[in-house]
Amino acid sequence: MNWEALTDWRQLLVWPGPDTETALWVTQVFAVVLCTVTVNFILMRVIDIIDHFSRETHNLWDDALLDSLRIPIRLLIWVVGLSVAAEMMQAVSEAAVFDYVGDARRVAFILIVALFLTKLVGNVEKNLIDPDRMRNPMDQTTASAVGKLLRISVLITAFLIILQTLGYSISGVLAFGGLGGMAVAFAAKDLLANFFGGAMVYMDKPFKVGEWVRSPDRSIEGTVEHIGWRLTRIRTFDQRPLYVPNAMFTTVILENPSRMLNRRINEKVGIRFDDWEKMPAIVDAVREMAKKHKDLETEHRTLIVNFDSYGASHIEFFIYTFTKTTDWVTYHEIKQDVLMRIMAIVHEHGAEFAFPSRTLYMAANDEGDEEFEDDEDEVAEGRAAQRRSRRRSRNRRDRNQTWKGDQDQSEEDADGD
Repeated sequence: MNWEALTDWRQLLVWPGPDTETALWVTQVFAVVLCTVTVNFILMRVIDIIDHFSRETHNLWDDALLDSLRIPIRLLIWVVGLSVAAEMMQAVSEAAVFDYVGDARRVAFILIVALFLTKLVGNVEKNLIDPDRMRNPMDQTTASAVGKLLRISVLITAFLIILQTLGYSISGVLAFGGLGGMAVAFAAKDLLANFFGGAMVYMDKPFKVGEWVRSPDRSIEGTVEHIGWRLTRIRTFDQRPLYVPNAMFTTVILENPSRMLNRRINEKVGIRFDDWEKMPAIVDAVREMAKKHKDLETEHRTLIVNFDSYGASHIEFFIYTFTKTTDWVTYHEIKQDVLMRIMAIVHEHGAEFAFPSRTLYMAANDEGDEEFEDDEDEVAEGRAAQRRSRRRSRNRRDRNQTWKGDQDQSEEDADGD
């Protein structure tokens, strides 16, 4: 290797050729790689500085753009630097592998642009649903659906451009895809059913991430964690993940308790029959209490407090009203407070709550006592008659057995003679 060729630094600026000294073109390749690393380091520091100042702003686009540029910029610098080094080596080498440097560089540029766009869509999607960045955050289900459609569009477009760059006809690919699509549709009908089921969930929005859903037709109940194109993940109340194919949502009845406007209180209260005269006052007091309760919605929702029915051992009135909150825990606290106030109202009116009981009425007159005594005499005479009858039957049975035993003894004596 002739190292003296490096004494003239101007030769390093000349593009290498077949006659270039090995030491010269190796040094040039090394210089290109060193420049690539240096530029990459400087650009990363510049992006960090810009990102530091951009965090003080409330614009959602600058943060998303800078975060999306980090990896694509580094890849772009390395692709440019390595492709230049590869072209230098191609000028001094006849290896066939270097003939694909141009195509590889163009494909790499397309992939880098696609990566940048997909990361940008993902970052904007996160910012749109972040309540710290948006005054009115976008619905997570809608943002996820739009983001997935945009990312799929970017990937399909990049794939078609790469095919066109490599010399393939896009029209031929599309025609082949049209013919093969029919076969794929028949072979993957369940997959397509789940795909279109997911599309219907995104468009109709019967539920979104974070909501409580349940189906009376199937054993489905829990909180929605993720809505995919094929499966929806629901976390049950015992913290088990439940994976539901999206096609099922097109055929089952689905309830969304998270979208309730109010929760209902429907309770029956029983008091004693002896307190029936106090029932109207108790009912009026409970109704007035419900109207004044700060956590009950009585202006725009139905409020009913009335005497309802006769029970086996009590009389019942019921309260039918709605709470202002839909939170499950808060609802039970309000319901407890309402029931405790009803108990206090019943106690204030001198009434008592009923419990299962039975009253037995006994006759206490003299004629009844005499009849009872007569009944005892008749029972005693009947029992004595039964005893006499059993005694006669037993005596008759003993006599028969004795007669039969004598007869058998006579027959044995006759046989012996």
